[in-house]
Amino acid sequence: MELSHLVGAFQQATGMSGFINQINALRNTVDKEGRIKALEVQMEKMYREGVSAMADISNCDESFACKSKSPMYTRTFFELFGSEPKDAQEVLESGIALAKAAEEWGIDGAITPHSCYTMSPQLLAKAAQEGLKSGFLSYHSQESEEEEELIISGTGALAENYKGRGLSTPPVTGKPALLYFIDRLLSFSESPVQGNILLVHNVAINQESIDYAKKHLASPYFAICPLSNIFIHRALPPLDLMRNNGLKICLGTDSLSSNTVLSIVKEIVCIHENFPHIELAEILDWACSNGAKMLGKDNILGSFEPGKAPGVVLMDNIDWNNMKLTDKTTARRLV
Repeated sequence: MELSHLVGAFQQATGMSGFINQINALRNTVDKEGRIKALEVQMEKMYREGVSAMADISNCDESFACKSKSPMYTRTFFELFGSEPKDAQEVLESGIALAKAAEEWGIDGAITPHSCYTMSPQLLAKAAQEGLKSGFLSYHSQESEEEEELIISGTGALAENYKGRGLSTPPVTGKPALLYFIDRLLSFSESPVQGNILLVHNVAINQESIDYAKKHLASPYFAICPLSNIFIHRALPPLDLMRNNGLKICLGTDSLSSNTVLSIVKEIVCIHENFPHIELAEILDWACSNGAKMLGKDNILGSFEPGKAPGVVLMDNIDWNNMKLTDKTTARRLV
């Protein structure tokens, strides 16, 4: 949410390397007051359009006040970055301090590792071990082929970006990037690793990665952000492979630095356009039930059952003959 001021600022189809360059250049081009106002507008809009609960990524405290008074439930993951092993402990401590500040605002949250390419192996393991004390973890996983190249062979645009800035890169393993992440978890935990672990993006996920995750993670969830993946990479996750393996898929948006709108309706329309054989009822499970389960809130949210209070959302302009949402579909909260 704290990147909401960046709507319309980024070039599309730059790949991960180009996206990183843009975030470094543009992140603070709006003053703090403007940044906070932008996220407040988006939080209110999302709640009005029916979002009752959200997992959010933060690197600072600018969203705390808004989240503390929002009727929307939020769990905040405080992402850590640091490519140099010598900085791991200092980065970890700063993240823990930010999580404690959120707790004072009454916000559920904990630190989390960002990705394989932004962290030393030491920081990745330390952040994951600390974050899992909360029972939850979020991780950018296999977002691009650039990420896979970096871990498998140490080559590609992402590797060259980091080397060009004089930064360390993770060890070359010859295996998919998700295996590298899970092996870091296994360096401090027995298999299967406990906790709700949200693997985000999954554009380059494959059968080897899926098998390893199912073997070594007790409760993995796989978030997809279709419009963001198209925005940056012009690519989408292999949803049929994920579905055939019975993965618990969740639906997200990513931020307005890599999307033009924060709208679950628009994400569903994107899925319809690219995977027309996937039924709306299944996609709604991803957007509602699975999201609530991942957040540990399925006792009150995610489905209509006695004793729950999930909210009621009206979606209109539906193609009833084909049971699909359309470009004209809107959503608004009734309850």
